[in-house]
Order: sequence, then structure tokens, then C-alpha cells
Amino acid sequence: MSRPAEPHVLPDLLRPGLALVFCGTAAGERSAREGAYYAHPGNLFWRALYEAGITPRLFTPPEYPRLLDLGIGLTDLAKRHSGNDADLPRGALDVPALRAKIERFRPCLLAFTSKAAARAALGRPIEAYGPQPEWREHTQVHVMPSPSGQARRHWNLEPWRQLAGRLREVRA
Repeated sequence: MSRPAEPHVLPDLLRPGLALVFCGTAAGERSAREGAYYAHPGNLFWRALYEAGITPRLFTPPEYPRLLDLGIGLTDLAKRHSGNDADLPRGALDVPALRAKIERFRPCLLAFTSKAAARAALGRPIEAYGPQPEWREHTQVHVMPSPSGQARRHWNLEPWRQLAGRLREVRA
């Protein structure tokens, strides 16, 4: 007898025709509790989207489904686990599932919200933020500085601004 699949901590926000999909490693504990992506008040994700020009206004975490109206999607590598990267169990990151989603939905841009997420998905060290040489099924890959409050010493809005510029080009 097989066990039922565990539910996703946060549902994917994906559909065909998206201009941009953001991918993190896993929902944080606060995001899991609130049922909203990047919900911790110390996380800079929503502010970065607005300040970089990716969104026309500052969204709040519970409004995350409205990103679809802007052609933006969200997912994580670990859909059935939450918490800090160091606390995730071995095997929590499902790279084949991410690749299948990208092949299915074919966004123009895929932006990892940390070097850790990108390293896991791409299977190599990440030297720099910004565009990467990998392309997945017509999808250009980018790596962003983590917006997590725990990664504040690495924070830099400039790669987010560069992504906003690339997003404008894709939409044109």
C-alpha cells in the first residue's frame, strides 16, 4: 500500500507563458506558517521586486498570487519541507521536478533567489550573480543575492535591477 504524497508547503505559482519564475530552496518557517512566499519581515524579496522595478508597487506576502497578473511565477526546490537550508533533510531538494516544471511551463527567465538554490539546481559552484551560461528549454537562468535576512552581508540590489532590465527586454 502506497502512502499519499505529502502536500506542498507552498503551492507553485506557475502557468505557461510566464516571463519570469523565481526559485528558492525551501519556504522558511514563517512562510510555511503564513502560507505565503517570503513572509518573514526581515526578508527583502518583496522590497527588492519593487525597488528594482520588477513590480509596479510593493506587494505583501499574502498577495503573492497576484504576481501571475504580471507574468511572474514562484516555486522552490524543496516543496515538502520548510526551514533554513542547513536544516533541510538530505534529498529534500527535487531538481528533476524543477527541470520538469521549467520544461513544461517554459518561462523566459528563471531566477534563483540564492547561490545555494542555483548551485543545487545547476550542479556547479556559482561564481557570480546575474545571468548564467545555462539555458533550460528557452529559459535564461539568473542568480540573485539571497533576500533572506540571514544573508544580509551578501545583499546587493544591483543584480535585481539587471534582472528587471532583462525582464523589460523580454516583455518588449
